[in-house]
Amino acid sequence: MSMGHRKGENQGQMFIAISELPSTAGHPFYEKLNEALRALGFDATVEAACQKFYHESVGRKGIPPGVYFRMLLIGYFEGIDSERGIAWRVADSLSLRRFLGYALGDETPDHSSLSRIRQRLDPETHGLVFKMILQALQVAGLVKGQTIGVDATTLEANAALRSIVRRDTGQSYQEYLEALAKASGIANPTRADLAKIDRKRKGKGSNKEWEHPHDPDARIAKMKDGRTHLAHKAEHVVDLETGALLGVSLHGADQGDTQTVIPSVEAAFGRLAEAIELTGQALPEGLFEELVTDKGYHANESLVTLQEDLGMRTYVSEPERGKRKWENQAAAQRAVYANRRRVNGERGKRLLRMRGERLERSNAHMYETGGMRRTHLREHENILKRLIVHAAGFNLGLLLRAWIGIGKPRRLQDLKKALLAFFALLWTLVRTVADPRWLRRGHSALGRLPLHPDSLVA
Repeated sequence: MSMGHRKGENQGQMFIAISELPSTAGHPFYEKLNEALRALGFDATVEAACQKFYHESVGRKGIPPGVYFRMLLIGYFEGIDSERGIAWRVADSLSLRRFLGYALGDETPDHSSLSRIRQRLDPETHGLVFKMILQALQVAGLVKGQTIGVDATTLEANAALRSIVRRDTGQSYQEYLEALAKASGIANPTRADLAKIDRKRKGKGSNKEWEHPHDPDARIAKMKDGRTHLAHKAEHVVDLETGALLGVSLHGADQGDTQTVIPSVEAAFGRLAEAIELTGQALPEGLFEELVTDKGYHANESLVTLQEDLGMRTYVSEPERGKRKWENQAAAQRAVYANRRRVNGERGKRLLRMRGERLERSNAHMYETGGMRRTHLREHENILKRLIVHAAGFNLGLLLRAWIGIGKPRRLQDLKKALLAFFALLWTLVRTVADPRWLRRGHSALGRLPLHPDSLVA
């Protein structure tokens, strides 16, 4: 067989009818997702809510709100971190065009259109999408709301640490160090001199003294991998019984967990209560009755507020603090001892084990596979808008998993491997029962397939 050679550039036909272009079936996951959104009356609801942000006759025709929110959901399900990346992916995919309702010859929205709509719509309108999905979870019985967990994580800001400036004078970090060097008698400081001055200087990473000129909401913080970055703090409130995400909030990365837990819990309770009331049901007894979280949330003030003001039973891991003195702190002593008694009980230990599983799951889906660990937006209001839609996407995944057994489009890629693994395991078990020596002779299919416990679940 002779080797083939690539021909010159083929200009092709100048005109071609759209009807002659090849068509493809839609992605099965996105087809089911569209069915779910139609069942919720998604487009009519968001269009009615967004009507006040548009003029009836002035200006060019904008992107339908349903398309805008679907594109943000695509960013979550496909793990695309930026709006520019979402626009490129939609323009390149036939199945995503079909999901959005665009024919092959139609021009899809670009990233600038997404940015304009995001700036136009307020966080409350984005919250409506989250509330709709939460209401659907409630109707489907996927929200219990009695036992909740709270967890926080840091998101890397779209701001460089080297660009921070003094809050009082506006000096850059380099200019400030040079001024310190000259004040100490070094006329022409070198980089080594500046590094030596900066190495042992106290409070050099103080958020009270420094800010980023283009993202004042970003704060200097230590990330989970030990590096220091400008960051934001996202906090989740999760239903520990079902894994549903009941609320997501955004705070400054320099705020402690004990400062943010109360506002996050109250906001999540209000949103869930409103979603339940919209279904025509009465609020169930014991709503937000128990709270489970880690030792970062353990403080006298927060425990007293959660137990006595909000009426919750807390299961908060207690850090090692040694012997404590309780003079004139009767309420704090009562709250800490009650929490300690519950944590050391069998139910407390079981809930704390469950916390590690259910709370980390939403973080992993939204920020690792969901592509939001590093933000491409600036200022809390803009970032929160996308976080809310990501949270709605996470809950949509729970809803679809209950309906069709699959909560993300990429799970379909593993379906073939999962089926092969299942039949290989079944064949191994059958042969082993028939002849146990067969397994010892090295004929096990388990050694030839990259099996993982998750691969057996489609």
